[in-house]
Amino acid sequence: MPAAEPPTSLAGPRTPRDARPVLGHVNLMVDTFIANANLEDLRAIVRGMLATSPPSVAQAFTSAARQRLLRVDATALPDTTGMFSPGSGEKTASPSEKLQGILIRTRTLYGSGMGIASLNILARIVSATVGLRWEEDSAMEDVLAKIDADISQAIQSSKEEIEGGRVVDMQAARGVIQELRSAVIESQMDVKKWDGAFPFERAASSLEYWRV
Repeated sequence: MPAAEPPTSLAGPRTPRDARPVLGHVNLMVDTFIANANLEDLRAIVRGMLATSPPSVAQAFTSAARQRLLRVDATALPDTTGMFSPGSGEKTASPSEKLQGILIRTRTLYGSGMGIASLNILARIVSATVGLRWEEDSAMEDVLAKIDADISQAIQSSKEEIEGGRVVDMQAARGVIQELRSAVIESQMDVKKWDGAFPFERAASSLEYWRV
């Protein structure tokens, strides 16, 4: 009986431009190396191979990455409760370990060309900051600056995803973008209430002129 297809997602896994690459068997010795090499060695090898190979190799790599992420349901919305701790006093909000795990997943999505799916998660992260307060130069401010950069990169990934014809449901994609835009605006209004520094300036600027 044939294996079931992965669920359809906003990333558009079944467009002609993102067909599943043909995979052969991995050489036994190579497979032994992969199974035993440490993560840093594998990263260095992959980066070196992609940097010295034709563009088609990088395209095949990201296509295989997207297929893998779809199989493990990485595009599913995670439970975003508990990503931030409000703290016990005023301006004592802080990020949690759970947030770091969600951000890692988000970065694998937009890094492999699944920008819209990553924006779907980032919109919820931004919304979760509403109502929180934090000190300047705190761990919270630092992680929010990184999230702002993540949003900018995810937007660029989304643009390439759309231009590459890999989004099968443009209406759903527009809904995700609008949800993120609304979350950023809500955050900006909330921060003004307590005279804080708006943490998503780059995201707001990128979204302001983006029309899909």
